[in-house]
Amino acid sequence: MWLVTAVGSAILFGLAGWWMKVSQMRGGTTARLLFGLYAAGTAGFAVHAWLEGSLSVLGTPEVWLAGVIIGAGSAWGNALFMKALDYGPASLTSPLTNMNIILVVALGTWYYGEELSLQEAIGIILLLLAVVFISYKGREPVSVGEKRWYVYVGAAIVLFALRNGGLKVTEELGMPSAPILMIAYALSLLWFIDTGRVKGKQASPSAQRIGWRYGLLAGLFSYGGLQLYALALASGPSNLAAPIFATNSLVVAIGAIVVYRERLTMMQWTAFGLTITGLLVIRL
Repeated sequence: MWLVTAVGSAILFGLAGWWMKVSQMRGGTTARLLFGLYAAGTAGFAVHAWLEGSLSVLGTPEVWLAGVIIGAGSAWGNALFMKALDYGPASLTSPLTNMNIILVVALGTWYYGEELSLQEAIGIILLLLAVVFISYKGREPVSVGEKRWYVYVGAAIVLFALRNGGLKVTEELGMPSAPILMIAYALSLLWFIDTGRVKGKQASPSAQRIGWRYGLLAGLFSYGGLQLYALALASGPSNLAAPIFATNSLVVAIGAIVVYRERLTMMQWTAFGLTITGLLVIRL
């Protein structure tokens, strides 16, 4: 059951990325997009926490501390990722920042003692290769001379690991995920709120509406994806759930093929094959 949940988390979180791409293709502003994303995500986790009756834990300092750490990982990780794109190609930046999953796998395997068979290790390697290949484009350079890029990418890896691995730590401590993620998204919303209101005003009203609309959609799917990911961590091994979750970027690629008729490179088609093979190897 955990495998279905993990795959579902990747699909839903990938759909969040898809709506972000749609906003970009239709000229929506990034500022309003992020503002809408974190607003909808915060609301989604708040409603979820209310329905499951876990809002009472908001009076616990440990829950707020966890929310702050995971929120910092999400907001600052995204901010540094975007900054890294100013100094290096996306074909290197995206897969390298996704390598934060290796830290999560190490956390589950060596710190929490989760078992990992040779077959499962092979499946993880295949999934990680898929994450790397899906972002590769042969037209872009494969090296970066700007030293700041390495700093931004390294910091983004650590911060994203705080988000993805932090949920594993809180689950092991018996903390409910919904209120923690609500705090994390609310703090991220505060981080991006100035950008959404100030920079967003520089764009046309139409671009603002598009960014806001698709940001709300992205936020709802982001909520669903992360909530399922937290459930997968609670019901299955994190050293397998995390790399499956990391394949969410393939959903964006599939949407680009179907809707925008984009042609993928051989490396990107290979990524699809590696993902399917990796999941089958883990499932067997």
